[in-house]
Amino acid sequence: MKKYLLSLSIIALLAGLMASCASSTDPAEAYKGESPQEIYQKGKAALEDKSYGEATKRFEALDVQYPFGPETENAQLYLIYSYYMKEDYALSAAAADRFIRLHPTNPHVDYAYYMRGLSNYYQNLGFMERFFPIDLATRDLTQVRKSYNDFSQLTTLFPTSKYTPSAHQYLVYLRNILANHELEVAQYYYTRKAYVAAANRANGLVAHYQGAPATVEGLGLMAKSYHQLGMTKLEQDTLTVLRYNYPDIKVNVES
Repeated sequence: MKKYLLSLSIIALLAGLMASCASSTDPAEAYKGESPQEIYQKGKAALEDKSYGEATKRFEALDVQYPFGPETENAQLYLIYSYYMKEDYALSAAAADRFIRLHPTNPHVDYAYYMRGLSNYYQNLGFMERFFPIDLATRDLTQVRKSYNDFSQLTTLFPTSKYTPSAHQYLVYLRNILANHELEVAQYYYTRKAYVAAANRANGLVAHYQGAPATVEGLGLMAKSYHQLGMTKLEQDTLTVLRYNYPDIKVNVES
């Protein structure tokens, strides 16, 4: 009986998969009976109705079937957003990257830079991390670095864009994450008595992330590492910088 029920479950699963495959239409074949204007307008309507799956299918179909149509350039912008709202962040980032390459002079290309930054950032987060606090500095930061570069490009290329103020806020936030990561690595080396590596990593943190909160601990860790290495001059120089900039911070170099 158990084998019979298991067989039925497998058959049902296969049937579901086949139905799913059959229902997914190739963009080159979708909406063949509609004009490009109809596909575009219905895609916009779906987007406004928050039917992001339908909007995505329509904009994909328009992009494939009418790559040089007058509506297609705008549809490619909408496609970035519809992927993003479906939480297909990798596809959203790829669509934004493609738009930037194909239409570098489009008046809305700043939006593509902004959305690429957001999409790359959210690729770094899993489902749970989006709803619960997590220290991103302890994770792989490849996407965070990509996101930082995207927002940096936006603020450099389009200083007056309406997206630039928000991008600046993300830059500060992401920069602090990157600084915290460098501190985590330096602390890791220090706890394992790799004092040269700890000092070098902390030195890089202070040099590249001036103003980030983590630089305070970075200076302290540098001084402690130099103390362990017997490099008295560098230890005292580091403590002088620390005391001058942060007079309220006390560091025990022997801890």
